[in-house]
Amino acid sequence: MRVGLSSVLRHWPRRPLRRQPAHGPRGGPTRQSPNFLHGAKSPMLHATPLLCLPFAGAGASFYLPWRSLGVGGVDVRPLQLPGRERLLDQDPYTNVQDAADGLLAAALEAAGEGPVAVFGHSLGAIIAYELAHRIADHGAGELVHLFVSGSQGPWNGRTERATGLDDDAFLARVQEFAGYSHPAFEIPEMRELLLPALRADVEMHEAYKPTSERKLAAPITSIRGVDDHLVPADAAERWRDATTAEFTAVDVPGDHMYLDADAKSLLELIASRLRPASTES
Repeated sequence: MRVGLSSVLRHWPRRPLRRQPAHGPRGGPTRQSPNFLHGAKSPMLHATPLLCLPFAGAGASFYLPWRSLGVGGVDVRPLQLPGRERLLDQDPYTNVQDAADGLLAAALEAAGEGPVAVFGHSLGAIIAYELAHRIADHGAGELVHLFVSGSQGPWNGRTERATGLDDDAFLARVQEFAGYSHPAFEIPEMRELLLPALRADVEMHEAYKPTSERKLAAPITSIRGVDDHLVPADAAERWRDATTAEFTAVDVPGDHMYLDADAKSLLELIASRLRPASTES
């Protein structure tokens, strides 16, 4: 549950915070795109756009350092959920389906008309899964891969619960899940600011149920830290049932938050899986 503290402070509103709806009256995206890197283009040739979805409590800024790691073949394009960072004054989503619907326009803009891959960690993995279906159904570009990290299969559901607990118990339970607590939550003002998005994220993760058993036609790679006590290996393997294409399960060194310790190795793994798509485009 790491949160980009410096980014949160940088985007702290200078006026009283009044949250705005994250979607219009029909559930569509607002005019302000949730795409954190609006208009950003990669200088690399033959790089496949990789749309990145954050884990619970995190924002798009978590993925920004990945763009400077120098891994060829991957163009990291983070997507931003409302209720944090630049979209701090918008209400966070509490439903995965609404989140995927709301992110679709920004995802299509970031993806362009060529091949595109999607990555998500933990909560981000199930949002990525739902978003991948929507991208594939839209047909604007070619969905070439879905990378799900630190996540059980989409039909498993979360058995651990934190929703409904008081603030102290809630944060203790989330820390137990993730094995980490950001020091920002020890500052009363920051805690008040960050808790709504974290609570909303946890709620939508715990309540998630896929609306369809239809499988993706794109390959899926499931990645987990070998010491991840939250996602056992057999649970991560259940993503196999979410695709009619190739499935690969990969264990990497680390725990549930392995990607924070060695992002470059993770990107190199992703690039190796995308290489056929990026070199042929």
